[in-house]
Amino acid sequence: MKTREFKPLNINLSKICFGGASLSGEGGGYGFGNMSESEAEKLLIQSFEKGINFFDTAPIYGFGLSEIRIGKYLKQVREKIVVISKSGVNWHENKRVDMSNSQTVTEKMLSESLKRLNFDYIDCYMIHWPDSRTDIRIPMEVLSQAKKAGKIRSIGLCNTNLDDLQKALEIDSIDLVQSEVNFFQNAINGELKSLIQKNSISCMGWGTFDKGILLDKVTKERKYEKCDARSSAPWWKQQDLDKKLNIVKKLKQELQTTKHNLIEFNLGYNFSEANLMSCAVGYKSVEQLDVIICALDNLPSSETLARIKKNVNS
Repeated sequence: MKTREFKPLNINLSKICFGGASLSGEGGGYGFGNMSESEAEKLLIQSFEKGINFFDTAPIYGFGLSEIRIGKYLKQVREKIVVISKSGVNWHENKRVDMSNSQTVTEKMLSESLKRLNFDYIDCYMIHWPDSRTDIRIPMEVLSQAKKAGKIRSIGLCNTNLDDLQKALEIDSIDLVQSEVNFFQNAINGELKSLIQKNSISCMGWGTFDKGILLDKVTKERKYEKCDARSSAPWWKQQDLDKKLNIVKKLKQELQTTKHNLIEFNLGYNFSEANLMSCAVGYKSVEQLDVIICALDNLPSSETLARIKKNVNS
């Protein structure tokens, strides 16, 4: 599995980043179905043994459950892995979610993440989403101080925009940007992409397979467990699923003329389109991981990717 060095930590990261929301369904919040404690333990340990050393999580994933499991089952290999967590998507006692990048919330969420993970530090701590009520320089001051104190080793922005990135850079360096990148959506583009490149910021993508749609695992009739966010989330129900399913149908038709499948195409497209260091994938079994690892050895050429993209979008 080819890797790329994450400069602030001088470590070569796996091209696949484990998406921690796959661990957290029964905890509530953002997650994708049940996973038992033993299944979570097996998945995390075997992921590391198969070469995955990059793990992405956030407090909203299972209302802390994802962080707890990652910390618990990867503690013994702590110095050999890189873990991302995030601040900004908070919740109240009644589990009502609130988006806030205030100083108080940022300080509180970082402290709680460290406790749940049971780590002395977090490798990369991100501001999860922009907050129109709060100047991003406020949480950036908190994270800059936390970095100086050794609580975090690098700072990242998730789902950022040009204005926020410009302001954040006034306070401290940004080492990693995480954005939605897939065949339907590439949030790393235009002036934002130029600023990222100018400051030598690494990039990773989330939504790699658009929650199963780009793997042809989703139909209009599919039902989801109650603990799967897709069963009730507005962002899932309000999308134009028909349009996306039609595009996937065209992709499958185009791929019939190649030696590639949907997994290979989508990974190849994401790495090529946005020059990503790593793609976050929320696989839920070792078997799924094995398929993904094999796909990395058979990614389409740039010419094949361009031809398929042109034909599907024509």
